[in-house]
Amino acid sequence: MKANQTVLKEFILVGFSSYPHVRTFLFVLFFGLYLLTLTGNLAILGLTWADRSLHTPMYLFLRALSFSETCYTLTIIPKMLADLLTEKRSISVPGCGLQMYFFLGLGGTHCIILTLMGYDRFLAICHPLRYPLLMTNVVCGHLVVSAWAGGFLISVTETALIFGGSFCTPNLIHHFFCHMRAVVRLSCLDSDLTELLVTMISVSGLTGTFLLIITTYIFILSTVFRIPSAEGKQKAFSTCASHLTVVIVHFGFTAIVYLKPEGSGGDDTLIAVPYTIITPFLSPLIFSLRNRDMKNAFRKLLAKRSFWNT
Repeated sequence: MKANQTVLKEFILVGFSSYPHVRTFLFVLFFGLYLLTLTGNLAILGLTWADRSLHTPMYLFLRALSFSETCYTLTIIPKMLADLLTEKRSISVPGCGLQMYFFLGLGGTHCIILTLMGYDRFLAICHPLRYPLLMTNVVCGHLVVSAWAGGFLISVTETALIFGGSFCTPNLIHHFFCHMRAVVRLSCLDSDLTELLVTMISVSGLTGTFLLIITTYIFILSTVFRIPSAEGKQKAFSTCASHLTVVIVHFGFTAIVYLKPEGSGGDDTLIAVPYTIITPFLSPLIFSLRNRDMKNAFRKLLAKRSFWNT
C-alpha cells in the first residue's frame, strides 16, 4: 500500500507547465492545427453526405472514421488549450474518468474502423465480382456499429480497472490529459499489476488490428502483382494509398507511446503530441488530397454554389 492515502476530488494536469516560455506559442500552434483538423473532418463528413456518388461502403467507412476522429479530438484538445492559458489546470476525478473512457473508446473505435477499411479494400480488389454482395451499405453500417461497440468495450474494461480503487496524493498527473499510464501510477494500491494489465490490453488491441491490416495488404499485393496491365496495377494501388498512409502514420505514432519501455526516458507529454494532435490533422488531409473522388465532389459543390450565386 502507498502512503498518503486520501479521498481525492480532483487531479492537477501538469501538462506543458514545464515549458512556461512557449505556452502561448504552443496554444497558437495547437489551436491552428485543431481548427484545420475540424475543418478537414467536417468537410469529409459534408461531402460524403451531400454527394450521392459517395454513398458507397468505402466512403461510409471514411465518414465513420472522420466522425470518430472529430469526437476523439474533442475529448482532450479543448481542455488542453484552456489549460495552456490558465494556471489552474485541474480536472475532477469523475471528469478524468469520463475523459479517459471516451478517449480510449474512440481510439479503439478508430483502430477498428481502419481495420475494416482495409478489409473493404481487400474485398474490392481480391473479390471484385462478389464485392457488391459481400459489402453492402447495410453490412457496412453493421460493421461500423460493431467497431464502436468493440472500442468502448475495451475502454470500459480499462477505465474500470484504473478507477476501481482510490488515489493517493500528490494528485499530479504528468500529462496534458488523463492518460491511463499517468493516472494508474497515482493509485493507492500497488499499481504495477493494473498498469501491466491495461498496457497489455492496449498493446494487444493495437498489434491485433495492425496485424489484421498487414494481412489484408499481403493478399491485396499478391492480387495486384498478378494484374497484367500497368494501368490496372496503378488504379488498384491508388484506391489503397491514402488508407495505407494513414495506417502507417496512426499506428507508428501510437506505437511510440504504448510500446515505449519503462524507464526509457523522454517526456511523455511531448511524445503524446504526434498521435493526439498531428495524426488527426494529417488524416483528413491525406484522404482529401490523395482522393480523386473527394476532389471531384468538392469541385461539383463549388460549381453548384457559383451557379446559384449567378
